Amino acid sequence: MKNQGRLLFLLVGLFLPVIANGVDAPFVAGEYVVKLKPVVGALNHNQMGPMMQSLNAEMKSVVSEKSQTVVIKKPLIARVEAVIEELNNHPMVEYAEPNYIYHASRMPNDSYLDDLWGLINTNKSSGGVDIDAPRAWDITTGSRNVVVAVIDTGVDYNHSDLRNNMWVNTAEANGQPGVDDDGNGYVDDIYGYDFANGDSDPMDDNDHGTHCAGTIGAEGDNGIGVVGVNWKVRIMALKFLKGAGGGTLEGALKAIDYATDKRVNVMSNSWGGGGYSQNLKEAIERAERAGILFVAAAGNNRNNNDSRPSYPASYQVPNIISVAAVDSRGALASFSNYGQRSVHVAAPGVDILSTGKGNTLKSLSGTSMATPHVSGVAALMLARSPSLSYQTLKSRILNTSVRTSSLRNKVSHGFVNAYNALTNRVPASGFNDPSEWPSEVQELSTAHPYLSDRDESYTVTVPGATKLSLHFSKFDLESGYDKVKFFDGEGNEIGEMTGQQDDSFSPIAYGDTIHIQFISDYSVNHYGFDVDRVHYDSEEVSDEWRSEEDSVSTDHPYKNNLDH
Repeated sequence: MKNQGRLLFLLVGLFLPVIANGVDAPFVAGEYVVKLKPVVGALNHNQMGPMMQSLNAEMKSVVSEKSQTVVIKKPLIARVEAVIEELNNHPMVEYAEPNYIYHASRMPNDSYLDDLWGLINTNKSSGGVDIDAPRAWDITTGSRNVVVAVIDTGVDYNHSDLRNNMWVNTAEANGQPGVDDDGNGYVDDIYGYDFANGDSDPMDDNDHGTHCAGTIGAEGDNGIGVVGVNWKVRIMALKFLKGAGGGTLEGALKAIDYATDKRVNVMSNSWGGGGYSQNLKEAIERAERAGILFVAAAGNNRNNNDSRPSYPASYQVPNIISVAAVDSRGALASFSNYGQRSVHVAAPGVDILSTGKGNTLKSLSGTSMATPHVSGVAALMLARSPSLSYQTLKSRILNTSVRTSSLRNKVSHGFVNAYNALTNRVPASGFNDPSEWPSEVQELSTAHPYLSDRDESYTVTVPGATKLSLHFSKFDLESGYDKVKFFDGEGNEIGEMTGQQDDSFSPIAYGDTIHIQFISDYSVNHYGFDVDRVHYDSEEVSDEWRSEEDSVSTDHPYKNNLDH
C-alpha cells in the first residue's frame, strides 16, 4: 500500500503550476530549461558532469548547441522558486526557467459565442472590456463538483443549454414520488425547490432566473446557444420570486437556508428591495458560518449605496460580494447602483445574452446580469482549487479586479477579471486609466446652476494624441434626465454621463479630439459641470485593440431588449 501511495504522488506531480513573473502556468515537474553562458563550451554529458553534480541535477537533453540551452532535471521535492534562484546564481548559468507546458487555446463552439461581449469583447476600439474568459478557460472550464445556488425566479432545468449542468438531488431523483427520501423536510426536491408556491418544482416562469443561470453555467462546447463563465458546473434552482418578479422575506429565508443546509459553494442573488431585515442578515450569516460565498446585485436605482443601503447587497457580512454593472465600454451602467465603500466590484450588465425559459435566448440588462458573472468566476476558481475558502474567493476576486477610470469612486475595487482571479494576478495598473497619462489645463463649464432646455456642444483637441479623456472636478446633473453625451473625432458616440459624478473622467476617445454635448430638460436644474483638465496619451494603439464593428449582434431572433 505504501508503494501505491508513492506512485500516486508521483503521478499527480507530473504537471504542476508555478507562479513566475506574476503568471500562473503549468510546467513539467522537476524539469528546467537552462541557458548557459558562452564560456561553458561543448554541451555533452561528460562536459556537463561536474556542473550537474554541483547542482544535484541530471542533464536530460540539449535543446540547442547554438543557443547554449539544455534541459536539466531536479528532484521533485525541490521548490521551484528555490531551484530557479539556485540556477540563476550559478556562475555558468545565464538564466533558467521551468519547462513550461503549452497547448492550443480552448474556445467553445457555441453558436452565439461572438454575441457574449461580457466574456469576449472584440470591440476594443471603443474601450470595450470583458472578464478575460478565453485566458481563464485555458486554465479551467469548470467542474460539476461545484454547486451554485441560483436564488431567483427558478430555472428552466429542461433548457438544452442547462439541463446537463443542473444540480440533481439523487436521493429524491432515485427515490419514491411523494416521499421525502433525503429527510430534509421537502418532498421530491429534485432540482431545488419552489418557495414562492410551496412546491417541489422550481421551474422558471419569468426568464430572469434562467438568464442568470446561463451566465453562470450554460453548457460549453455543445455546438448550440451560448456558453456560461463555466462550461460545466451544477446549478441548484431555488425559486422564491414569482413570475411577476416579486417574492417575500419568508421565501428568501427558506431559500438561503435550503442552500446552506445543502452546503452549496456559492449563492447567486440577483434580487433586492425591502428594508433592513435582521432575519435576512442572520440567514446570510448562517451561510457564512457554513463557508458559502454570497454574491449580490447592488441594485438598479442609480443609487449611492454608501449613503442609502440596498439589501441584501449592503449587509455588512463578510461573505457578501456586492456587484455593480458596466456596459461594453467599461462605463458604469446608467441604471447601476454604486458605492465607493459598499459596492465591491463591477461586471458586465448591459445587453447580456443568455438563456431564457422555453429553450430560448434573451438579452437583458441590470446588476442582476452582472452578479452571475461574478458568481461564475467564483465557481471557476473552485473548479481549479476546490479547497478555497469564501474569504480567499472574495479577496482574490476583489484584489485582482482591474481598476478603471470609469469606476473610480464608484466601487471599492474594480472590474472583475476571471483570468486574474484564477492566477491571483494583481494588475499593475488600470485598463486605459487616464489618471496615469500626461495632462494639461482645459477649462469648460456650464452655467451654475445650468439653464433649462439647453443643448450645448464643446470640442477639445490635443494634436498628436491617440486617445484622450476629460477630467470633471465637479459634475452634478439631474440623474437620468439631464446628461452629457460624448463623441470621438469622427462623430461616433462613445458614452454618456448623468447624475452626480465629481472627480471623474469622461469615456476615452480614440484619436486627438473629443466632442461633448450637454442636454437639459424643462424641469429640475442642478449645479452642472466643471472640466479642469484634459488627459491624453500619445502612444500608438495596437491594431488588436481596434475593430470596425461591434461584435455584439442585435438582429438574431431570440433577442429582446428587456430591462431587468
